[in-house]
Amino acid sequence: MPEGPLRADAQRNRARILDTAEAVFAEAGPRASTEEVARRAGVAIGTVFRHFPTKNDLLAAIMKRLLARLVEEAGRHDLFAFFTYMVAQAAEKKTVVDLLAGSGVDIRLPEAVGHLSEAVGALLDQAKNAGTVSDQLELPEVTALLVSVCQGALHGGWDGELRTRTLNVVFAGMRSRT
Repeated sequence: MPEGPLRADAQRNRARILDTAEAVFAEAGPRASTEEVARRAGVAIGTVFRHFPTKNDLLAAIMKRLLARLVEEAGRHDLFAFFTYMVAQAAEKKTVVDLLAGSGVDIRLPEAVGHLSEAVGALLDQAKNAGTVSDQLELPEVTALLVSVCQGALHGGWDGELRTRTLNVVFAGMRSRT
């Protein structure tokens, strides 16, 4: 993709391609093609490849955008509500995450993941200051719990009731004992 700011029409095309790609991959999984993304986005295949030279570039852009949305959401919630939101998102975005895991591609987004970690750390600090979580709870433990429960939601076939019960157990362990 060319460096520098995109024209307004190019920005709209890029956003439409990403929106469409999320839906196409969620529906078709690894079988999804960039040609189908282009067709459903109403753009030429060359437009898709101009923005995302490979399918893996498209997948990386989807993940980067998902992580950015999570960081935004962190600013709207407390720690427990955000934890619940993340687990729900993991279950909802299952196909895209599975596709990435099975693609054999090593997609690294350290900056985006770092922003998410910072956001979760800020929520943890707020919860500690409010006395709603144990002072002994640290970011690595919260991250491990979050990743574990998200993995359970991804692969465990969890329904809403099981997810709620599981989160209640995790949250009981995180809460302050005072």
